[in-house]
Amino acid sequence: MDKKYTIITYGCQMNVHESEKMAGILVRMGYQETKNQEEADLILFNTCCIRENAENHAFGNIGNLKKLKKKNPDLIIAVGGCMPQEKGKPELLKQKFPFIDIIFGNLNLNDLENLILRKQIQKKSVVDVQEKEGAIVENEEPFRTSYPNAWVNIMYGCNNFCTYCIVPYVRGRERSRTPEAILAECETLVKKGYKEITLLGQNVNSYGNDGVTDMKFPELLSKVAAIPGDFRVRFMTSHPKDFTEDLVRVIAANDKICHLVHLPVQSGSDKILQKMNRRYSSGEYREKVKMLKSIIPDCEITSDLIVGFPGETEEDFLDTLALAKDVDFVSAFTFVYSKRTGTKAATMPDQIPEAVQKDRIMRLVDTINELTRKKSETYIGKTVKILVEDFDEKRGMYLGRDEYGRMAYFKSESNIIGEFVRVAIRQANGISLMGDLVE
Repeated sequence: MDKKYTIITYGCQMNVHESEKMAGILVRMGYQETKNQEEADLILFNTCCIRENAENHAFGNIGNLKKLKKKNPDLIIAVGGCMPQEKGKPELLKQKFPFIDIIFGNLNLNDLENLILRKQIQKKSVVDVQEKEGAIVENEEPFRTSYPNAWVNIMYGCNNFCTYCIVPYVRGRERSRTPEAILAECETLVKKGYKEITLLGQNVNSYGNDGVTDMKFPELLSKVAAIPGDFRVRFMTSHPKDFTEDLVRVIAANDKICHLVHLPVQSGSDKILQKMNRRYSSGEYREKVKMLKSIIPDCEITSDLIVGFPGETEEDFLDTLALAKDVDFVSAFTFVYSKRTGTKAATMPDQIPEAVQKDRIMRLVDTINELTRKKSETYIGKTVKILVEDFDEKRGMYLGRDEYGRMAYFKSESNIIGEFVRVAIRQANGISLMGDLVE
């Protein structure tokens, strides 16, 4: 009888894809996925330490397994990802949760099979966190769980050292994959029927800057879009300081590339942007948006926004609200500044009181929701192209997104997951749409 595993993932899309890679290792070892932790032989936490709430959530869920481990001593509990990569966290994990069997970092996730075998042979816990980024491992076979969408790393790590961000310390410096490996993976995915490919990197615009290849991101993106087949392409994340007209013209020239750009601004205040070490001003960001819109008028923008950064005044916050309205984001990920030990911002004076942070995040969320609602209302009466992604059992409806990331729900008599369809939109509800399939 096959052994069974459960993976609990926290954090960004990068982590979701890394969980697919770890699942691929487990499947090759003879494990099968189960959603029921009670029947699992191995439970793996793929953690995130970018935000405090993700870390606290992981701690809570790990602690909840103490009774299950006591009931089933043969259960292997593994904790990997960003959290163990953070200085001092492996020791803290072992102290708080001595029943953890394996602790490893995201820099050596490819060692998962060896770590499991070591645990089984040695009959004792294994702590193995690689401190330096190694060579990129190619020819991986992720156990992909997001059909018809597929995620493809083009690079790893980050060189930007934003003062609030722990990523360069836990994911290492930038390392680019070769274009040959990336294109081969994308070609295979298209042949297997995947209809949306998202190219991933902490800053995709830095692709190739490490000298692995002379090819830069605009050329790579163009080559991915030139692969024969019926599919579309997205990419994230794109740092504003490196966002170029060359990239925009590649997007404009290729029908397969979605006219939706994720361009995190983080703040609308020049003072705060400087303290964040973002290396652009709000005016420069607006100029990038103006350039994008002049070349691709129908292009939409999503963003990341942080409130409550150390030293942020009410005026600084109002600058952020003003920028969000001026740019007219189609949606945005909004965050309260989270103090991360080891970053420069953690030692800055003028940390913002929690009550002020909560007030500002609520006002920001209200602003973004209003922008999103207005965008959704423009869909009513239109027929849009949707990639069908799933079936909602509760609603009894299929769902999928258009190229701008807007989710639509509709009925179909047949299973159409993985197909591009046309949907006539009759109702908008905040971030989602309701419509009817056009035959």
